[in-house]
Amino acid sequence: MPRLRQGYGGQAAALVVADRLTRAFDDRVAVRDLSLTVHAGEIVSLLGPNGAGKTTTLRMLAGLILPTSGRVSISNIDVSAATSAAARAHVGLLTEAPGLWERLPVRLNLLTHARLHGIADAGSRVDAVLRRLDLFDRARQNAGALSKGLKQRVAIARALLHEPPVLLLDEPTSGLDPASARHVRGLITELRAEGRAILVSTHNLAEAEQLSDRIAILNTSLLASDSPAALRQSMHPTRVIVELEDAQEPASIPITAMSDVPDIVSKLVGEGKRITRVTPAHPTLEEIYLNLVGEAQ
Repeated sequence: MPRLRQGYGGQAAALVVADRLTRAFDDRVAVRDLSLTVHAGEIVSLLGPNGAGKTTTLRMLAGLILPTSGRVSISNIDVSAATSAAARAHVGLLTEAPGLWERLPVRLNLLTHARLHGIADAGSRVDAVLRRLDLFDRARQNAGALSKGLKQRVAIARALLHEPPVLLLDEPTSGLDPASARHVRGLITELRAEGRAILVSTHNLAEAEQLSDRIAILNTSLLASDSPAALRQSMHPTRVIVELEDAQEPASIPITAMSDVPDIVSKLVGEGKRITRVTPAHPTLEEIYLNLVGEAQ
């Protein structure tokens, strides 16, 4: 189990650094001028619409493709054609499709992967990962016979075989039932506690808000990056919550600016209402996301 890596001043080390990354395919720019870091013991969620460049970003960070311009560093290794293999040894990558050998048993899937990648004591390592992910009782079952949730757990087990300090997870709970998704989220939280740097690409806004230390919103270019709370505070309130005496539920009233609030209060008082509290309500993550992505399109 890796320990939390420390940088200068006791701060967690930045294990993933993307510095002004751009990636073009012929005349189409998939990612433009992206700068992002992920520290040890941190989960960053990458949000964006289809075609926003999320998967391309993960592939660059994993060393599978090189950027057209910009720099990638993984565990202090600057990624290039010459160093990409060394950098990949520090990365556990979960692709959106599990990509298992479906006619092979689960254990043989993992054992083959471990041997192909030169993992020492492959058998013991595979068994340890199977136990950790509650898959040991499925070891002899063919991968093709598993549910989608179990296949995803096997794919995560494969990504963990070499004990990587960095995890890049592309849609880790997509299509899973609630129980399976909860299991995967719990595992991701455990992996953060071990000091791993985790970047999660997802469309699930509620899941991103629940899991993440920071959220990065991408639409070819990076539109915003901050903690969920800071992102909510960055936009002006879109409504006020008005609590009325003798009312069972508070009223949620839309506003366009805080200058609307005195008029709302005056109107309610004029109607004979007794107000006990007025609270500005900052926008939800969904509202922030749609506002940013909408403005960029």
